[in-house]
Parts: sequence; C-alpha cells; structure tokens
Amino acid sequence: MDRGRFGVPAGVGNWAIAVGVAGALLATGLSGGHSADDLGLLGYALLVAGGLALAARRRAPLPVLAVTGLCAVGYQAVGFDVPAVAYLFAVYAAMRAGHRTVTVAASGAMLAALPLAALASLHDTGEAFAQARGALEVAWLIAAGAAGEALRQAERRADEAERTREETARRRADEERLHIARELHDSLTHQISIIKVQAEVAVHVARRRGEQVPAALLAIQEAGREASRELRATLEALRDDDTAPPRGLDHVPELVERARAIGLDATLTIKGQRHDVPAAVDRTVYRIVQESLTNIARHAAADSASVRIDCRPDALTIRVDDDGRATPGTATVPGVGLLGMRERVTALGGRLLAEPRTEGGFTVQAELPVEQTS
Repeated sequence: MDRGRFGVPAGVGNWAIAVGVAGALLATGLSGGHSADDLGLLGYALLVAGGLALAARRRAPLPVLAVTGLCAVGYQAVGFDVPAVAYLFAVYAAMRAGHRTVTVAASGAMLAALPLAALASLHDTGEAFAQARGALEVAWLIAAGAAGEALRQAERRADEAERTREETARRRADEERLHIARELHDSLTHQISIIKVQAEVAVHVARRRGEQVPAALLAIQEAGREASRELRATLEALRDDDTAPPRGLDHVPELVERARAIGLDATLTIKGQRHDVPAAVDRTVYRIVQESLTNIARHAAADSASVRIDCRPDALTIRVDDDGRATPGTATVPGVGLLGMRERVTALGGRLLAEPRTEGGFTVQAELPVEQTS
C-alpha cells in the first residue's frame, strides 16, 4: 500500500483532504443562511461534491479539475457566494501531474464563466463580477498553479538525480568487475594452465612407461580441468557487460535445447501472460536456468530435468527440478554457482530455495518480484 510522507496510506490522506475541504465549503455555505428550497439543496450538494471529488485528484487530475470547476460554477449560479477552494486544489494537482496547457485553458474558462454564473442569481453585473472575483482570486489561482509546477519540477529533478546516481554506481560496478576479470585472467589463468598441463604430461608419461598412475596425480589432473572450466565461466560472467548481447527469458529455450544436446531429457514449460519486466529480472531468469542446468549436467547424474516458469503480473517464478542422486537429508554444500544465484535473487528482493526433493533429485525455486510502472 502506498504511503504518504508521514507513513499514512495515500488513499486515507486523499480522503481526509477531500472530506476536510467538503466540510469547510459546506460550513461556509451554511453560514450564508441560504434557504432549504430546491436551489439551496442543489447548492449544498454541489459544495459537497466538489470537495469529495478531490479524493481522486492524484489518479484522475483532469476529470477532477472539470468536476470541481463545474461544481463551483453551479453553486455560484444558484446564489452561493463560496470561494472555489476545491478548484484551487484541483489546479495544484493537475499542474503537479504535468497538464499545464489544459489547466491554464480551464482556468481561463473558469474566470470567464464565474461572473456569468453569478449574474444568473444576482442580476447585477457589478455585484456578479465582485462575487466571482471573491470566489476565484487570480492571485490564488496563480499561486496554486505555481506550487503544483514547482513540486513537479522538484520531483523531476530528484528522479533525474536518482537515475544519475544509479548510472554512476552501475558504471563503477562494471569497471570494477572488468578490473577483477583482468586480474583473475592475468594471475590465475596462467598458473592453472601450467598445473593442468604438467599433470596431464605426468599422467601421459606414467601410462607410456606402463606404470600405475597415482590417484593423487589423477585428482590433480581432474581438479585442474575443473578449475579451468570454472575460471572460464567466472570470467565470462564478469565480462558480461552491456557490450555483450543481452540474455533473458527469450533465450531460455536455447539453454534447454543445449541441455538436450548433451543427452539430458529436458523440458520447458512457460505459463501465464508475458509482461514487460526490468532488464535485471530478465537476465536473472536466464542465469538461474543456465546455472541450474549446468549443475545438473555436471554433478547430479540425472536423466531428466524440467524447467517451469510462471509469469504473473507481480512476480516471475522459476523452478528447475531433476531426478538426480540427491536425496532428502543429503548435506548440500552450496557452490559458487548457487551462491551467485542467491546473491542475484536477493539483490532484486526475491527469494531462492535450493534443496533435495522428497521424491529424490534436486530443486531450485526462485521468485522474482516485478515492479509495474505506469
């Protein structure tokens, strides 16, 4: 629920202002001692309606501008000498929403219509103009419009400043990520390659001589290969900046086809209607499926895997299941891939569950909130 500056729900605050303005207008009308005939009742109804219409001023500023203006003209026409306070609030809201041209045109029409409306009940041009001027002072009208425009400009500058800070932070993060990638490449790639090559040479020489290859040497050889693969994957992830083609939900079918190509019976199910999602969420969906399928292929000893994605207006849910060797109660030590997934999901305000399934195998489930912007 949206909340105002002091933690009060926005809807409650809007209604409080609307009821307060309606009450003030009604009290002013009652103090005029108008009769309780049909015209008097109509005037009171217009005073209340004009004030209560302000409850919708944020959602529909232009309709509220029209309603409050018509109500002001109406109660002036039936003889109520009451300031058009509700209309001033509506002018402020419309200017804050950026409807400058329409607001200026409507206010010009109001300044012309109010004397004519007052003339209908007073039948005296001088008094009619005096009453209309008292109902809507030009100075107050300008002040209300200027206040709305000033706040709109302040909010726009704040939004621009926030975007600038985010872009600066993102650029610095990209620069740091590329710096780390360069350092890893320069310092680790060469050393790991030497270890892997020397282990492979030692295994090859031992086998040519007919000697039994020590288990430790075979372990070093396999560890070197695995370290090389992991380092390449890490460097690719670190270098995955804006210069690389973006990968997201549209590319998940490619991941599933790639898993099938290596012998895994992989299926993909996408439910719900696709909505526009932030780029970070789109990329994270791809990374979760990619890392999950990679882990299944490397470690799970699974025959099949299923990928299910549910698109909802408020969130995207991803579930990747396999029928591998993991069983309930199996100690799961999160690797770099799982930790990376958890960090991505948490940074977006989502939730991640990765654990063995009751029926056997492993499951990765993630829920990513989707912010809907108008």
